[in-house]
Amino acid sequence: MSIVPEDADLHMQWNRWLKRQNTAARDHLIVHYSPLVKFVAGRIGAGLPSSVDAGDLIGSGVFGLMDAIDRFEPDRGVKFETFAVPRIRGAIYDGLRQLDWVPRSVRSRARDVERAFSELEHKLGRAPSDEELAEQLRITEKELAKWLSSIASTTIGPLDRAIAAGAEPAAADDAAHHSPSAVIEDKELSALMRDEIKRLPEREKLVLSLYYDEGLTLAEIGEVLGVTESRVSQIHTKSVLHLRSRLTAAGVG
Repeated sequence: MSIVPEDADLHMQWNRWLKRQNTAARDHLIVHYSPLVKFVAGRIGAGLPSSVDAGDLIGSGVFGLMDAIDRFEPDRGVKFETFAVPRIRGAIYDGLRQLDWVPRSVRSRARDVERAFSELEHKLGRAPSDEELAEQLRITEKELAKWLSSIASTTIGPLDRAIAAGAEPAAADDAAHHSPSAVIEDKELSALMRDEIKRLPEREKLVLSLYYDEGLTLAEIGEVLGVTESRVSQIHTKSVLHLRSRLTAAGVG
């Protein structure tokens, strides 16, 4: 079977980079795989406010692509695209956090919902309903749905980043050290987070599982649950805020 020239050239560039660390070959690989960055950035950008510049997402994603090229080991039998996508996605999420793109009004509403979760769970001994949350916040259920929709774009990405995304930027190194975003990778915290997920209401737990473990889109989850994509987005957001309030109560935040 013959190899098309493009594949042969790509194979040659990989050999030059992997065996001799040839920078020209690395540059060639970056250009070749740049559409992958644009694809991942496009998927992420679709769920963000229009104020977030697509160029910033792509710029961050390129750093993830470069890291993937530097770390790729073909002997492990994994396709480069499969290896690269999580690194590109992670670099974009990290870039978003550095941009501090979440409006203060949205942060404030997110904190209010978290506080309401915490107070009601302490009072009721169980997870509150939407009606109880709305009453605690002194708003209607319709307004609560709007709040959750506005907060939704802060809860994108892997669960650890989703939980950390809405936190206020730390003003000092000490505060940063104790913030969820700084310690979220810790093994004990990961175990704590998994335990807290098990305690969530069934629908919230199911949405998190389908989104993060099974890789379904919000629209696909909506088909499974028989609800709209918008409703799934609200449930997902509520789940993340619910977890965030529990981790804060546990002394993580």
